[in-house]
Amino acid sequence: MSDPNFDDLWENAPCGHIVATPDGRIVMVNATLAGWLGHAPDAMRGRFVTDLLTIGGAIHYETHFGPLLHMSGDLTGVTLDFVATDGRRLPMFLTANVKRSPDGDPALLRLTAQDASDRRAYERELLYERQRAEREGARVKVFAETLRRSLLPPVLSPPDGLEAADYYYAASEDDIGGDFYDLFPLSRSTWGFFLGDVSGKGVDAAVLTGLTRYTLRAAAAIDDEPVVVLRNLDTVLAQALGNDATRFCTLIYGRLTPSEGGFDAEMASGGHPPPLVLYADGTAYYADTTGGQAVGMTKNPHFVSTRLRLEPGDTLVLYTDGLTEASTGRGYERYDDTGALLAFARENSPTTAPAIMTAIHGLLDGLGTGVEDDAAVLALSVTA
Repeated sequence: MSDPNFDDLWENAPCGHIVATPDGRIVMVNATLAGWLGHAPDAMRGRFVTDLLTIGGAIHYETHFGPLLHMSGDLTGVTLDFVATDGRRLPMFLTANVKRSPDGDPALLRLTAQDASDRRAYERELLYERQRAEREGARVKVFAETLRRSLLPPVLSPPDGLEAADYYYAASEDDIGGDFYDLFPLSRSTWGFFLGDVSGKGVDAAVLTGLTRYTLRAAAAIDDEPVVVLRNLDTVLAQALGNDATRFCTLIYGRLTPSEGGFDAEMASGGHPPPLVLYADGTAYYADTTGGQAVGMTKNPHFVSTRLRLEPGDTLVLYTDGLTEASTGRGYERYDDTGALLAFARENSPTTAPAIMTAIHGLLDGLGTGVEDDAAVLALSVTA
């Protein structure tokens, strides 16, 4: 006589049960699974397990599930789709083991099916969200690259006798830094140039970069003195930003005038790292721009100017702190903590603008993930 408690547990368990012969022919099915599929339990006896599955599920059972079950003796958590009498596909987690005869041969297959509909819906939602995030990430990268390019000059316009090269290293594909630079004619005999870095990242930094860049070009066309140009820029930023001391920029602005086979340069510094001058005789030094203060950080900032002469074979290099403050991977050490940039310049002097840009490109690539901030470089060299 059967145990009524056992019969109830078998028939009304919160999962489906199947007992089948080793070749997959059904011997018993409990009422739970029969109800899910819309069958009468007795009507399923003698059919094969694969008759209850989708075509893909049946192929998977015949080629993978069944052979692996016979070989290992048990399987856990395999998902297969069953088909109800009304055509609905019901995803199920199948767990199975093999009952063996005293001789060790397979005697019966015991399968348990658990409803995986919620899990399948969750997986679909997860996949959808992942795809949406990937699409959104791709759009962000395209937007960032487009905005970044719009803030840089499409071409540099050097005068005759001067070579120019530039490089922008983007530390992140989906974020926008605030580095900017330009080289442009002011008159038939004078060219302006600048390179700088605004505080922050993202759209706010891009807006400030655009304002700074276009204000500089307008101010440079009006005033001859580089320090006056920076003062005019500071006035514009003060009006636009108010008292927000967290939004400012550092930069070098200069003017170039051809003279006797070379160029006379006058530069003003607004708290920016000093330019490098690599001379034709193989020496290299920093231009003296000590004392300049950032534009927009304080009321009435102090700017300094310097003059220098560029002879044939000399090269002027401007850069942002994304280069000098890159991590070396040795603790908290930054690349230029011990004067590495000046040593690098002396190793590469004398040089030309394209040659030093190639060397700096390799330097930044060598620092790899240590370059945590965007880096912009502008090089100007007098044709030897």
